[in-house]
Amino acid sequence: MTPPRAVISGASIAGLSVAFWLRRTGWNVTVIERAPSFRDGGQNVDIRGVAREILDRMGLFDAVKAQNTTETGTVFVNATGEVRAELPSDGPNGATAELEVLRGDLARTILDNLPEGVTFRYGDTIEEVTDGPDGITLTTASGRSLDADMLVIAEGVRSTTRDRLFGAEVDRRELGITMVFGTIPRTAGDDDRWRWYNAVGGRQIHLRPDNHGTTRAILSYARGDDLTRLDRPEALAKVRERYADAGWEAPRILDAFDTSDDVYIDQLTQIRMTTWHRGRVVLAGDAGWCVTPMGGGGASLALTSGYVLAAYLAQEPGNLETALTAYEKWMRPLVDDVQHLPRGLEHFAYPQTRFGLALRSQVDRIMTSRLLAPLTARLTQVAETNQTLPQIQVANV
Repeated sequence: MTPPRAVISGASIAGLSVAFWLRRTGWNVTVIERAPSFRDGGQNVDIRGVAREILDRMGLFDAVKAQNTTETGTVFVNATGEVRAELPSDGPNGATAELEVLRGDLARTILDNLPEGVTFRYGDTIEEVTDGPDGITLTTASGRSLDADMLVIAEGVRSTTRDRLFGAEVDRRELGITMVFGTIPRTAGDDDRWRWYNAVGGRQIHLRPDNHGTTRAILSYARGDDLTRLDRPEALAKVRERYADAGWEAPRILDAFDTSDDVYIDQLTQIRMTTWHRGRVVLAGDAGWCVTPMGGGGASLALTSGYVLAAYLAQEPGNLETALTAYEKWMRPLVDDVQHLPRGLEHFAYPQTRFGLALRSQVDRIMTSRLLAPLTARLTQVAETNQTLPQIQVANV
Protein backbone atom coordinates (compact mmCIF):
# COMPACT_ATOMS: atom_id res chain seq x y z
CA MET A 1 0.00 0.00 0.00
CA THR A 2 1.35 3.43 -0.97
CA PRO A 3 2.11 5.58 2.09
CA PRO A 4 0.10 8.82 2.39
CA ARG A 5 1.94 11.99 1.40
CA ALA A 6 2.07 15.23 3.36
CA VAL A 7 3.54 18.61 2.48
CA ILE A 8 4.37 20.85 5.44
CA SER A 9 4.92 24.56 4.84
CA GLY A 10 7.18 25.93 7.56
CA ALA A 11 10.27 24.44 9.21
CA SER A 12 10.20 25.84 12.73
CA ILE A 13 8.95 24.08 15.87
CA ALA A 14 5.39 23.28 14.74
CA GLY A 15 6.40 22.18 11.26
CA LEU A 16 9.27 20.04 12.54
CA SER A 17 7.07 18.42 15.19
CA VAL A 18 4.48 17.54 12.54
CA ALA A 19 7.23 16.19 10.27
CA PHE A 20 8.68 14.08 13.10
CA TRP A 21 5.41 12.42 14.04
CA LEU A 22 3.93 12.02 10.56
CA ARG A 23 7.09 10.29 9.40
CA ARG A 24 7.07 8.10 12.52
CA THR A 25 3.52 7.02 11.63
CA GLY A 26 4.35 6.12 8.05
CA TRP A 27 3.75 9.25 5.99
CA ASN A 28 5.98 10.45 3.20
CA VAL A 29 6.84 14.01 4.25
CA THR A 30 8.11 17.03 2.31
CA VAL A 31 8.84 20.28 4.17
CA ILE A 32 8.87 23.60 2.31
CA GLU A 33 10.61 26.52 4.00
CA ARG A 34 10.79 30.13 2.81
CA ALA A 35 14.25 30.73 4.31
CA PRO A 36 17.24 29.67 2.18
CA SER A 37 18.48 27.35 4.96
CA PHE A 38 17.62 26.24 8.47
CA ARG A 39 17.11 29.24 10.76
CA ASP A 40 19.20 29.16 13.92
CA GLY A 41 18.98 31.82 16.60
CA GLY A 42 15.94 33.37 18.20
CA GLN A 43 14.91 34.12 21.73
CA ASN A 44 13.91 31.98 24.70
CA VAL A 45 11.12 29.44 24.46
CA ASP A 46 10.13 26.93 27.11
CA ILE A 47 8.56 23.49 27.20
CA ARG A 48 5.74 23.23 29.72
CA GLY A 49 2.76 21.13 30.64
CA VAL A 50 1.82 18.28 28.34
CA ALA A 51 4.57 19.26 25.89
CA ARG A 52 7.11 17.83 28.34
CA GLU A 53 5.47 14.42 27.85
CA ILE A 54 5.53 14.89 24.06
CA LEU A 55 9.25 15.65 24.19
CA ASP A 56 9.80 12.54 26.30
CA ARG A 57 7.90 10.41 23.77
CA MET A 58 10.14 11.83 21.05
CA GLY A 59 13.13 10.63 23.06
CA LEU A 60 14.49 14.18 23.12
CA PHE A 61 13.89 15.32 26.71
CA ASP A 62 17.52 15.02 27.78
CA ALA A 63 18.85 16.41 24.51
CA VAL A 64 16.72 19.54 24.85
CA LYS A 65 17.50 19.91 28.55
CA ALA A 66 21.20 19.87 27.64
CA GLN A 67 20.55 22.99 25.53
CA ASN A 68 19.40 24.97 28.60
CA THR A 69 20.08 28.69 28.31
CA THR A 70 21.79 28.65 31.75
CA GLU A 71 19.07 30.93 33.14
CA THR A 72 18.39 30.18 36.80
CA GLY A 73 15.65 32.62 37.78
CA THR A 74 13.62 35.73 37.02
CA VAL A 75 13.97 39.04 38.85
CA PHE A 76 12.49 42.53 38.57
CA VAL A 77 15.11 45.26 38.86
CA ASN A 78 15.09 49.02 39.35
CA ALA A 79 16.95 51.70 37.40
CA THR A 80 20.24 50.88 39.13
CA GLY A 81 19.88 47.14 38.55
CA GLU A 82 18.99 46.29 42.14
CA VAL A 83 16.54 43.42 42.57
CA ARG A 84 13.16 44.57 43.86
CA ALA A 85 11.26 41.25 43.50
CA GLU A 86 11.90 37.70 42.33
CA LEU A 87 9.40 35.45 40.58
CA PRO A 88 9.06 31.82 41.74
CA SER A 89 11.23 29.52 39.66
CA ASP A 90 10.87 26.32 41.64
CA GLY A 91 9.75 23.18 39.82
CA PRO A 92 9.60 22.50 36.08
CA ASN A 93 7.13 25.26 35.22
CA GLY A 94 8.43 28.31 37.10
CA ALA A 95 8.95 31.70 35.50
CA THR A 96 12.25 30.27 34.33
CA ALA A 97 11.25 26.78 33.24
CA GLU A 98 13.32 23.64 33.66
CA LEU A 99 13.30 23.31 29.87
CA GLU A 100 14.29 26.89 29.00
CA VAL A 101 15.99 26.90 25.59
CA LEU A 102 16.49 29.12 22.57
CA ARG A 103 14.04 28.68 19.71
CA GLY A 104 16.81 27.77 17.29
CA ASP A 105 18.37 25.24 19.67
CA LEU A 106 15.03 23.48 20.16
CA ALA A 107 14.30 23.43 16.43
CA ARG A 108 17.82 22.21 15.65
CA THR A 109 17.48 19.35 18.15
CA ILE A 110 14.26 18.18 16.49
CA LEU A 111 15.73 18.61 13.01
CA ASP A 112 18.82 16.56 13.87
CA ASN A 113 16.65 13.73 15.21
CA LEU A 114 14.01 13.49 12.49
CA PRO A 115 13.34 9.98 11.21
CA GLU A 116 15.04 9.26 7.90
CA GLY A 117 13.10 10.10 4.78
CA VAL A 118 11.89 13.66 5.44
CA THR A 119 12.60 15.83 2.38
CA PHE A 120 13.35 19.56 2.73
CA ARG A 121 12.98 22.23 0.06
CA TYR A 122 14.48 25.49 1.31
CA GLY A 123 14.11 28.89 -0.35
CA ASP A 124 10.65 28.16 -1.72
CA THR A 125 7.03 29.02 -0.97
CA ILE A 126 3.61 27.75 -1.95
CA GLU A 127 1.95 29.84 -4.66
CA GLU A 128 -1.13 27.83 -5.60
CA VAL A 129 -3.18 25.09 -3.97
CA THR A 130 -5.73 22.90 -5.74
CA ASP A 131 -7.67 20.73 -3.30
CA GLY A 132 -9.61 17.88 -4.87
CA PRO A 133 -11.48 14.77 -3.68
CA ASP A 134 -8.54 12.46 -4.36
CA GLY A 135 -5.62 14.67 -3.35
CA ILE A 136 -4.10 18.09 -3.33
CA THR A 137 -1.74 19.69 -5.87
CA LEU A 138 0.67 22.44 -4.86
CA THR A 139 2.60 24.78 -7.10
CA THR A 140 5.57 26.56 -5.58
CA ALA A 141 7.23 29.87 -6.39
CA SER A 142 10.13 28.00 -8.00
CA GLY A 143 7.74 26.23 -10.38
CA ARG A 144 7.68 22.84 -8.67
CA SER A 145 4.44 20.85 -8.66
CA LEU A 146 3.79 18.56 -5.69
CA ASP A 147 0.95 16.10 -5.23
CA ALA A 148 -0.07 15.22 -1.69
CA ASP A 149 -2.84 13.83 0.46
CA MET A 150 -2.60 16.68 2.99
CA LEU A 151 -1.09 20.14 3.35
CA VAL A 152 -0.04 21.31 6.82
CA ILE A 153 0.44 25.07 7.12
CA ALA A 154 2.93 25.86 9.89
CA GLU A 155 4.26 29.17 8.60
CA GLY A 156 3.75 31.26 11.73
CA VAL A 157 1.56 34.19 12.69
CA ARG A 158 1.91 36.05 9.36
CA SER A 159 1.26 33.01 7.17
CA THR A 160 0.47 34.04 3.60
CA THR A 161 -0.72 30.55 2.61
CA ARG A 162 -3.22 30.54 5.48
CA ASP A 163 -4.48 33.99 4.52
CA ARG A 164 -4.93 32.93 0.91
CA LEU A 165 -6.83 29.74 1.72
CA PHE A 166 -8.85 30.78 4.77
CA GLY A 167 -9.41 34.47 3.99
CA ALA A 168 -11.99 36.18 6.18
CA GLU A 169 -11.95 33.32 8.68
CA VAL A 170 -8.59 34.62 9.97
CA ASP A 171 -9.31 36.88 12.95
CA ARG A 172 -6.27 39.03 13.77
CA ARG A 173 -6.30 40.70 17.16
CA GLU A 174 -3.63 43.36 17.53
CA LEU A 175 -2.50 43.65 21.15
CA GLY A 176 -0.83 47.05 20.73
CA ILE A 177 2.55 45.73 21.91
CA THR A 178 5.80 46.19 20.00
CA MET A 179 8.68 43.84 20.79
CA VAL A 180 12.26 44.19 19.54
CA PHE A 181 14.48 41.14 20.01
CA GLY A 182 18.21 40.81 19.46
CA THR A 183 21.44 39.16 20.53
CA ILE A 184 24.05 41.43 22.10
CA PRO A 185 27.54 40.94 23.56
CA ARG A 186 27.69 39.67 27.12
CA THR A 187 29.35 41.93 29.67
CA ALA A 188 30.83 41.28 33.11
CA GLY A 189 27.68 42.74 34.70
CA ASP A 190 25.39 40.14 33.12
CA ASP A 191 24.47 37.16 35.26
CA ASP A 192 22.47 33.93 35.05
CA ARG A 193 19.06 35.50 35.72
CA TRP A 194 16.32 36.96 33.53
CA ARG A 195 16.41 40.62 34.55
CA TRP A 196 13.22 42.60 33.87
CA TYR A 197 12.97 46.38 34.13
CA ASN A 198 9.88 48.60 33.72
CA ALA A 199 10.07 52.31 32.86
CA VAL A 200 7.29 54.85 32.66
CA GLY A 201 5.69 55.29 29.26
CA GLY A 202 4.76 51.61 28.97
CA ARG A 203 8.33 50.42 28.38
CA GLN A 204 10.03 47.18 29.36
CA ILE A 205 13.68 46.12 29.09
CA HIS A 206 14.75 42.48 29.39
CA LEU A 207 18.17 40.85 29.55
CA ARG A 208 18.49 37.06 29.56
CA PRO A 209 21.55 34.80 29.52
CA ASP A 210 22.09 32.22 26.80
CA ASN A 211 24.32 29.19 26.33
CA HIS A 212 26.30 30.71 23.45
CA GLY A 213 28.34 33.29 25.34
CA THR A 214 26.04 36.20 24.46
CA THR A 215 23.00 37.89 25.97
CA ARG A 216 19.45 38.01 24.60
CA ALA A 217 17.84 41.44 24.88
CA ILE A 218 14.23 42.55 24.46
CA LEU A 219 12.73 46.02 24.29
CA SER A 220 8.96 45.86 24.60
CA TYR A 221 6.49 48.70 24.81
CA ALA A 222 2.77 49.41 24.64
CA ARG A 223 0.85 51.70 22.35
CA GLY A 224 3.49 52.47 19.77
CA ASP A 225 3.54 52.67 16.00
CA ASP A 226 3.66 49.45 13.98
CA LEU A 227 7.32 49.18 12.96
CA THR A 228 7.07 45.93 11.00
CA ARG A 229 6.63 47.72 7.67
CA LEU A 230 9.69 49.95 8.12
CA ASP A 231 13.22 49.08 7.11
CA ARG A 232 15.54 48.21 9.96
CA PRO A 233 17.42 51.54 10.34
CA GLU A 234 14.19 53.54 10.36
CA ALA A 235 12.51 51.16 12.80
CA LEU A 236 15.47 51.19 15.20
CA ALA A 237 15.63 54.98 15.03
CA LYS A 238 12.04 55.14 16.27
CA VAL A 239 12.82 52.63 19.03
CA ARG A 240 15.80 54.75 20.07
CA GLU A 241 13.54 57.81 20.34
CA ARG A 242 11.07 55.83 22.44
CA TYR A 243 13.79 54.63 24.84
CA ALA A 244 15.88 57.82 24.98
CA ASP A 245 15.19 58.39 28.69
CA ALA A 246 14.24 54.85 29.76
CA GLY A 247 17.33 54.30 31.86
CA TRP A 248 19.00 51.13 33.10
CA GLU A 249 20.59 49.20 30.18
CA ALA A 250 18.67 50.94 27.37
CA PRO A 251 21.69 52.79 25.84
CA ARG A 252 23.78 49.61 25.77
CA ILE A 253 21.02 47.61 24.10
CA LEU A 254 20.18 50.29 21.54
CA ASP A 255 23.83 50.62 20.53
CA ALA A 256 24.23 46.84 20.26
CA PHE A 257 21.07 46.47 18.17
CA ASP A 258 22.57 48.79 15.56
CA THR A 259 25.17 46.13 14.72
CA SER A 260 23.47 42.91 15.85
CA ASP A 261 22.83 40.52 12.96
CA ASP A 262 19.60 39.00 14.29
CA VAL A 263 17.36 41.89 15.38
CA TYR A 264 13.70 40.98 14.97
CA ILE A 265 10.78 43.37 15.38
CA ASP A 266 7.25 42.13 16.01
CA GLN A 267 3.86 43.70 16.57
CA LEU A 268 2.07 41.22 18.82
CA THR A 269 -0.98 39.77 17.09
CA GLN A 270 -3.20 36.94 18.21
CA ILE A 271 -4.68 34.67 15.54
CA ARG A 272 -8.11 33.27 16.32
CA MET A 273 -10.02 30.96 14.00
CA THR A 274 -13.24 29.01 14.30
CA THR A 275 -11.68 26.10 12.40
CA TRP A 276 -8.14 24.97 11.75
CA HIS A 277 -8.85 22.77 8.76
CA ARG A 278 -10.63 22.80 5.45
CA GLY A 279 -10.66 19.88 3.06
CA ARG A 280 -7.12 18.50 2.93
CA VAL A 281 -5.52 21.58 4.49
CA VAL A 282 -4.80 21.91 8.23
CA LEU A 283 -3.07 24.53 10.37
CA ALA A 284 -0.54 23.92 13.15
CA GLY A 285 1.22 26.25 15.58
CA ASP A 286 1.09 30.04 15.35
CA ALA A 287 -0.45 29.95 11.88
CA GLY A 288 -3.65 28.67 13.47
CA TRP A 289 -3.65 30.18 16.94
CA CYS A 290 -0.77 32.53 17.71
CA VAL A 291 -0.96 33.15 21.46
CA THR A 292 1.92 35.70 21.55
CA PRO A 293 4.46 36.05 24.40
CA MET A 294 1.74 37.84 26.39
CA GLY A 295 -0.08 34.52 26.73
CA GLY A 296 2.98 32.29 26.62
CA GLY A 297 3.30 28.64 25.76
CA GLY A 298 3.55 29.02 22.00
CA ALA A 299 6.42 26.55 21.64
CA SER A 300 4.69 24.02 23.91
CA LEU A 301 1.49 24.20 21.88
CA ALA A 302 3.43 23.92 18.62
CA LEU A 303 5.28 20.85 19.83
CA THR A 304 2.08 19.25 21.08
CA SER A 305 0.15 19.92 17.87
CA GLY A 306 2.45 17.71 15.80
CA TYR A 307 1.92 14.71 18.04
CA VAL A 308 -1.85 15.11 18.39
CA LEU A 309 -2.34 15.61 14.65
CA ALA A 310 -0.29 12.54 13.73
CA ALA A 311 -1.94 10.40 16.42
CA TYR A 312 -5.47 11.00 15.17
CA LEU A 313 -4.43 10.59 11.54
CA ALA A 314 -2.93 7.20 12.45
CA GLN A 315 -6.11 6.22 14.28
CA GLU A 316 -8.32 7.16 11.33
CA PRO A 317 -6.43 6.04 8.21
CA GLY A 318 -8.30 7.13 5.10
CA ASN A 319 -10.73 9.27 7.09
CA LEU A 320 -9.08 12.68 7.00
CA GLU A 321 -12.08 14.77 8.07
CA THR A 322 -12.69 12.68 11.20
CA ALA A 323 -9.01 12.83 12.16
CA LEU A 324 -8.69 16.59 11.67
CA THR A 325 -11.87 17.24 13.63
CA ALA A 326 -10.56 15.13 16.52
CA TYR A 327 -7.24 17.02 16.39
CA GLU A 328 -9.05 20.34 16.71
CA LYS A 329 -11.27 19.11 19.52
CA TRP A 330 -8.25 17.96 21.56
CA MET A 331 -6.09 21.03 20.99
CA ARG A 332 -8.66 23.83 21.26
CA PRO A 333 -9.07 23.88 25.09
CA LEU A 334 -5.30 24.33 25.50
CA VAL A 335 -5.26 27.19 23.00
CA ASP A 336 -8.36 28.89 24.38
CA ASP A 337 -6.92 28.79 27.89
CA VAL A 338 -3.86 30.79 26.82
CA GLN A 339 -5.54 33.17 24.38
CA HIS A 340 -8.00 34.58 26.90
CA LEU A 341 -5.77 37.20 28.50
CA PRO A 342 -6.79 38.72 31.86
CA ARG A 343 -8.50 42.11 31.71
CA GLY A 344 -6.14 44.97 32.39
CA LEU A 345 -3.04 42.89 31.64
CA GLU A 346 -1.54 45.54 29.38
CA HIS A 347 -1.93 48.29 32.00
CA PHE A 348 -0.36 46.09 34.66
CA ALA A 349 2.52 44.86 32.47
CA TYR A 350 3.20 48.24 30.83
CA PRO A 351 2.54 51.09 33.31
CA GLN A 352 2.38 54.47 31.57
CA THR A 353 2.72 56.80 34.58
CA ARG A 354 4.93 57.07 37.66
CA PHE A 355 1.91 56.31 39.82
CA GLY A 356 1.18 53.20 37.75
CA LEU A 357 4.80 52.11 37.98
CA ALA A 358 4.83 52.58 41.76
CA LEU A 359 1.60 50.60 42.05
CA ARG A 360 3.06 47.85 39.90
CA SER A 361 6.11 47.66 42.16
CA GLN A 362 3.92 47.25 45.23
CA VAL A 363 1.87 44.51 43.57
CA ASP A 364 5.06 42.71 42.50
CA ARG A 365 6.28 42.67 46.11
CA ILE A 366 2.96 41.35 47.37
CA MET A 367 2.58 38.68 44.66
CA THR A 368 6.13 37.40 45.20
CA SER A 369 5.87 37.35 48.98
CA ARG A 370 6.20 34.04 50.75
CA LEU A 371 2.45 33.88 51.31
CA LEU A 372 1.36 34.46 47.70
CA ALA A 373 4.33 33.06 45.77
CA PRO A 374 2.64 29.64 45.26
CA LEU A 375 -0.36 31.39 43.67
CA THR A 376 1.89 33.52 41.49
CA ALA A 377 3.73 30.41 40.32
CA ARG A 378 0.49 29.11 38.80
CA LEU A 379 0.36 32.08 36.44
CA THR A 380 3.24 30.64 34.42
CA GLN A 381 1.59 27.25 33.94
CA VAL A 382 0.43 26.73 30.36
CA ALA A 383 -0.31 23.75 28.12
CA GLU A 384 -1.78 21.96 31.12
CA THR A 385 -4.62 19.53 30.44
CA ASN A 386 -6.63 16.80 32.09
CA GLN A 387 -7.15 15.15 28.70
CA THR A 388 -5.36 11.91 27.98
CA LEU A 389 -2.94 12.11 25.10
CA PRO A 390 -4.22 10.05 22.17
CA GLN A 391 -2.33 6.82 21.56
CA ILE A 392 -0.07 6.84 18.54
CA GLN A 393 0.72 3.94 16.25
CA VAL A 394 4.34 4.14 15.18
CA ALA A 395 5.17 2.56 11.82
CA ASN A 396 8.39 0.89 10.70
CA VAL A 397 9.88 3.51 8.37
